[in-house]
Amino acid sequence: MSSKEREKSTVAGELYTLISRMAGVDLPIRLHAWDGSEAGPKGNLEWADAPILHVRDRAALKRLMWRPTELGLVQAYILDEIDVEGDIALALERLWAMGADTQLKAGLGAWLAAIPAARRLKVFGRRPPAPNLEANVQGALHSRNRDRSAIAFHYDLSNDFYRLLLDSHMVYSCGYWTSNASDYGLEDAQRDKLDLICRKLGLRPGMRLLDVGCGWGALSMHAAEHYGAIVTAATLSQQQHAEATKRAKARGLAEAVDFRLCDYRDIEADSFDAICSIEMGEHVGKKEYPRFAAQLRKFLRPGGRLLIQQMSRGQMDPGGGEFIETYIVPDMHMRPLGETVGLLEAAGLEVRNVEALREHYVRTIDAWREELEHKWEEVEELVGRPVARVWRLYLVGGALSFKQGRMGVDQILATAPLEDGRADLPATPDWYHR
Repeated sequence: MSSKEREKSTVAGELYTLISRMAGVDLPIRLHAWDGSEAGPKGNLEWADAPILHVRDRAALKRLMWRPTELGLVQAYILDEIDVEGDIALALERLWAMGADTQLKAGLGAWLAAIPAARRLKVFGRRPPAPNLEANVQGALHSRNRDRSAIAFHYDLSNDFYRLLLDSHMVYSCGYWTSNASDYGLEDAQRDKLDLICRKLGLRPGMRLLDVGCGWGALSMHAAEHYGAIVTAATLSQQQHAEATKRAKARGLAEAVDFRLCDYRDIEADSFDAICSIEMGEHVGKKEYPRFAAQLRKFLRPGGRLLIQQMSRGQMDPGGGEFIETYIVPDMHMRPLGETVGLLEAAGLEVRNVEALREHYVRTIDAWREELEHKWEEVEELVGRPVARVWRLYLVGGALSFKQGRMGVDQILATAPLEDGRADLPATPDWYHR
């Protein structure tokens, strides 16, 4: 018997053949089975650095038989039924390329041919239980109560957790990377992003700014401290509101920034010189976005500026996906950039500038993941190993989505025209000059 034939006769060999058959293509990573056997690409220069997928428990296979989608793989990873030795980002990229992270696709014949191997591997049986980490939001989609629950599920995980992951000002959105210097990092990129937003909004002392979806308050406090703005800021997250209020008081900004725990739909009607909404529009919903845009327009004085920073998806890409909806942020909705621009224009705003930051998000997420891995033991102790593994997958998958162009993020600058139709901002952008 040749070495290749011997390998095929092992548990790992049968498993490799089974999964490749169900996927319709050869699995581009090596497999290490629970009995210690190994199979898959080896010695091939193209796959010399192939990560190794450890299948530690046959429950992972039962899970995939019942749910042959990305969620089956995710659940197995969360519960340590499978693990990756080597570069997990490379493993995910290769699995995505073959289509396995979307759905294992094969014809009926391939599935029938796989039955004997599945029996030998003893993977038939009851569906294994899902991890006890799934979102359970109820009520009408994007009702106030449901939105509050969805926001709490993600953002109220723990302020201590986000402190481990983010920069010192707790900015949880795409940074703006202006240097490749070795001493330039996440903190610098987030500071430069906050500055860029304030310059695009044309903030000056005494101007009134509305920050919709203010997070932990970094932008609101930056605008007040460095540009003299008087800020009204809103969040639905109780933990964000408590942290932002505490930070503003510590920095002597309690009088300049009014942090409110409220839904954007309950913000009191007023007239603001500038409005920003940084990566909050993804939570608004498809049907509700026209109302959201109209409300922002109503609050903006003639000549005032609006800056939306928002994630988008490719025309044929799903956006969030099953994993994100189930374990990270329920009820997210992303649309192609052009559709968002159209909705803002339909609300009576004039879109003046759009800046794509997709590559910036790859660097930002990589920096967050570096912090996660560096502080892994602290993260595990704080939120537990399953949640830590959820976030590892989330960050690896998010960076890959932006890298491959399946998702994007953009700053959209718009204005409320003056009565005579003029726009009160320079014809040539001046916000790149400090």
